[in-house]
Amino acid sequence: MESVLSEVVALEDLQRFEKKYNAEVSSGNVSKGTTFEYAWCLVRSKYNEDIKKGVVLLEELLPKGNKEEQRDYVFYLSVGNYRLKEYEKALKYIRGLLKTEPSNTQAMELEKLIKRAMQKDGLVGMAIVGGMALGAAGLAGLIGLAISKSKP
Repeated sequence: MESVLSEVVALEDLQRFEKKYNAEVSSGNVSKGTTFEYAWCLVRSKYNEDIKKGVVLLEELLPKGNKEEQRDYVFYLSVGNYRLKEYEKALKYIRGLLKTEPSNTQAMELEKLIKRAMQKDGLVGMAIVGGMALGAAGLAGLIGLAISKSKP
């Protein structure tokens, strides 16, 4: 599962699907399949702007798909949001998938990885806050010491 989250699309593949998507957009008749293929490539890009664009396309596809298509859209919406570090959104999508398919092992594995990333980021965030508080307390102590020494 971690390979799905870290896999980066080959530039040639992205360009090929982008060309196909843009040709269909120009003709005014874009298929769900072409849109999904392009979004799937974008979500696997190494660039956040591409990933965001892929997420938007998947969100637009979601209400248009049948049940099987929606499962794929939701899964990759979760992957895209994970890669953007939008863990709450990723978790929302994967939990929605697990409501309809509680025994989906791929979705269960992704949910675990999202939770692990949230915990890691939470701990890192708390360490930063704690370090800032410690630094502020130290600075206040130094200021207090300087003020007490300056008084005769």
